[in-house]
Amino acid sequence: MRVAIVSRIFNPEPSAASFRLGALAEKLAERGHEAVVFTVKPPKSLRGKTDDRRQTYRVKRFPVLRDRAGYVRGYVQYLSFDVPLFFRVLFGRKVHAIVAEPPPTTGFFVRLAAAIRRTPYVYYAADIWADGASQTGAPGWIIRTVRMVERFAMRGAKTVLSVSDDLTDRLAELSIVHNVLTVGNGVDTKPFYSGMETGEHYRRVSPREFVYAGTASEWHGSTVFVEALPTVLAGFPDTRIRFIGGGSEFEQIKSLAAELRVSDAVTLEPFLPPAELAPILRGAVAALASIRPGLGNEFTFPTKLYASTLCGAPAIFAGVGPAVEFLNTELESAPLGLSVPIDPSAVADAMLQMLRQGDEVEHRMRVVAWGLEHVSLSAVADRIVTELERIARA
Repeated sequence: MRVAIVSRIFNPEPSAASFRLGALAEKLAERGHEAVVFTVKPPKSLRGKTDDRRQTYRVKRFPVLRDRAGYVRGYVQYLSFDVPLFFRVLFGRKVHAIVAEPPPTTGFFVRLAAAIRRTPYVYYAADIWADGASQTGAPGWIIRTVRMVERFAMRGAKTVLSVSDDLTDRLAELSIVHNVLTVGNGVDTKPFYSGMETGEHYRRVSPREFVYAGTASEWHGSTVFVEALPTVLAGFPDTRIRFIGGGSEFEQIKSLAAELRVSDAVTLEPFLPPAELAPILRGAVAALASIRPGLGNEFTFPTKLYASTLCGAPAIFAGVGPAVEFLNTELESAPLGLSVPIDPSAVADAMLQMLRQGDEVEHRMRVVAWGLEHVSLSAVADRIVTELERIARA
């Protein structure tokens, strides 16, 4: 079976999509299938971070427009990938199935090209883009257009891959029911865990660090951690927050840190590949994550929490959604982390609570063992490959 995976983002750009699609491509190859990924050239800062020639699958990369922050974000940027993709699918080598990653515009053009080629495709739904657009103050006609394009992409798919039960329920509300398969979510465990079997790897570093690893955008509200920092520094002056990644909130974080006079305690760093990020998370007091409520993304799960679990780092989550239940999972009477409202005072209390705790190396190792069993993308990829095999046979 030959499968094409199409996505505007892929390794080495760290993101939930990169992790799950990379795991899917590897699983296809592992089960004897041929996988080819149609994606973009990485930004200059990440070139050389991965060698496509060493993969068990093929990767075809193409130029694309990026915004000032280096992201393929915005409809002009999306179309700079989608329109050429339409012709690559239309005139490229025949495949048995296509896996399309959002945005909905990609699904729109994949549906058109796949229909002409009589090729089935699946749509990987990680969230509902029209719901998010409705909370941004966008004009009504834009929201209606996004909704129409998104429904067009999902209704034409043989299967819509849903990452959670909450998302599946929301799809049902939108009358997307007959072709939905809930496959779950997770991360690739190998780069986070490999070779870290002893407790010595899970001791805190000095100065005391909290780590926010991943995208910080207006959807996340990660500035709340900077707002909480003055209170935390009053009790623990050597506390630091490392923001490792990027996103539209990075400039706001920088300005806010200066305004609150905590710039010396805040660092903004570019994305790191998982193998380089892992030791930083292992030595952190806690990992940080957030989802801003009221933006139509209440069912979104920040996959950075999976990464922190595999590194044994407790987590502090500010916001709403399935992450709350996830962090309340208890291992021998101790939860995976703390969940609080997205409020500076509540966040400061959680950070202070983490700072007062000891290393708790044994608990961190229990967290890793639990994570290896429950948050591996390998099992998710297995379910998707089985579904692709069923579609190809049909």
